[in-house]
Amino acid sequence: MTFSISSLADIAAAGFDDIIDVRSPSEFAEDHLPGAINLPVLSDAQRAEVGTIYVQNSRLEARKLGAGLVARNVADHIDAYFADKPGSYRPLIYCWRGGQRSNSMALILKQIGWRAEVLEGGYRTYRRLVSQMLYDADFAWNLVLLDGNTGCAKTDILNAIEDPEVQVVDLEGLARHRGSVFGGFVDVSQPSQKAFESALSHIFTALDPAKPVLVEAESSKIGQVLVPPSLWKAMQAAPRIHLSAPVDERATYLTRAYSDIVADPARLDNIIDRLQGLHSHEVLKNWRELAASGDLEALAAALMQDHYDAAYSRQRARHDVKTVGLAVRRLDPAGIVEVAGSVASLTREITRS
Repeated sequence: MTFSISSLADIAAAGFDDIIDVRSPSEFAEDHLPGAINLPVLSDAQRAEVGTIYVQNSRLEARKLGAGLVARNVADHIDAYFADKPGSYRPLIYCWRGGQRSNSMALILKQIGWRAEVLEGGYRTYRRLVSQMLYDADFAWNLVLLDGNTGCAKTDILNAIEDPEVQVVDLEGLARHRGSVFGGFVDVSQPSQKAFESALSHIFTALDPAKPVLVEAESSKIGQVLVPPSLWKAMQAAPRIHLSAPVDERATYLTRAYSDIVADPARLDNIIDRLQGLHSHEVLKNWRELAASGDLEALAAALMQDHYDAAYSRQRARHDVKTVGLAVRRLDPAGIVEVAGSVASLTREITRS
């Protein structure tokens, strides 16, 4: 039995017990349906072997080898993952295009008695819907951007908002990158472009289009991933809440929020190296001396005053949209909670007017 979808919301609404991706591990790693588990019917090496025989020898030999490998791999999954599944178990199974790999597993599971269904068109159908949402269609959600210079704790403020009328999407969290030269998180790699877009489409599909969505003001590129065109166009036109905070508060916050970088002198030096060509030798020398001395709050203040604040001012000058200012006095944990409440109130006011 095939399961067809016409929107991304159809999958969640169907209430499957599992979404099973039977593609190879490398295909799964690049991107997959949100919440899917990977139970490959062919490993990467096996898939390559079958493909080579198909091209160099014969279609029949490739199919015989593939069938044997698939049967053994599915048997292994039955002995392991499926061992305790009840008779009412209902999984959705997909491969690249809803072909032999997904149908092979589904046939065996249905013979056991489980209500397995195959996603019609496979991953390609899902990916087409993601592309339509993020590349082709007008963005359906009402955005408000949280803006402000580096060190204003925008991400922490977003995560502290608890207003039921204000929805929040953490773009940097989804991109696994902090959106500046400070870069990614230690020992955490960024998702692929397709995986980032899957995460975006999944989280926005679950939101209420009638309520505002607060996101952090970003450039069109967060680390190595791009903000998709439909979302980026909506962000450029969205009203903004602009935070301003004293430099000393921002510097103290940065040394706390970026403690992983502060604890790694080599990484800190590499960050300064990346700014060569943008500043004079004297400015770079001063930053390195501050880093070497351990005066990290002074370094953070210097980086903001010499580099980030001017860069963000130039960037904001290009935006002609409604902007509401919010002065922030404190960026300690209690202050962040207080600011989050004010940001939520302003978000509601902006979208009502």
